[in-house]
Amino acid sequence: MTDRTASITAYWDAAAAAFDDEPDHGLRAGNTRAAWARLLHSLMPTDPVDVLDIGCGTGSVSLLLAEAGHRPTGVDLAPRMVEQARTKFETAGLAGHFLVGDAMMPPTGEQRFDVVLSRHLVWTLPDPEAALREWVTRLRPGGRLVLVEGRWRETGQRGVPYVAGAESLPWNGGISAEGLAAAVRPVVAAVRIEPLSSDPDLWGGPVDDERYALIAEV
Repeated sequence: MTDRTASITAYWDAAAAAFDDEPDHGLRAGNTRAAWARLLHSLMPTDPVDVLDIGCGTGSVSLLLAEAGHRPTGVDLAPRMVEQARTKFETAGLAGHFLVGDAMMPPTGEQRFDVVLSRHLVWTLPDPEAALREWVTRLRPGGRLVLVEGRWRETGQRGVPYVAGAESLPWNGGISAEGLAAAVRPVVAAVRIEPLSSDPDLWGGPVDDERYALIAEV
């Protein structure tokens, strides 16, 4: 493990205890949870599918996917995040598979998925374009890449500055829909963007930065 990876792991491990306090992380409020359930329903195939949730955090989105009948596998670099995700699933009595691992190279072996999903993650990656290429290889033919991203007003967790050297990350602070689409197009067959900034229920209140879902078919 490199020093930077160790720092990032420590940062998110430390954030795990309070992570779900953010409305769009814990999805505790009924209207926020319902908004994300509706969004995921619109982004996922109709029939139950295998979903790789990269940067799954405490498993809130994976839990919604499982409740909808999908089969989630979550990967996160922070062991404490993964512990919380497993606990959520045990409490709910739902099946889910969670692994500690690097988003750049998810430790799922030869397994392939119908959907690869990532939310609010690419800005943290040292080589996001390499990660996107890798994620596409984890899809079955005809699979779908779903990225919920944006350009953020601040980075870090609850205003705590991100790890030292974050300013050198290629997409620190997020990336515009146009920029992410340009990065994804060379490795997929089709791309569409769904703007999300105008739905306050998704975020626990109004936002004035750019937020969107990118949906790519391969």
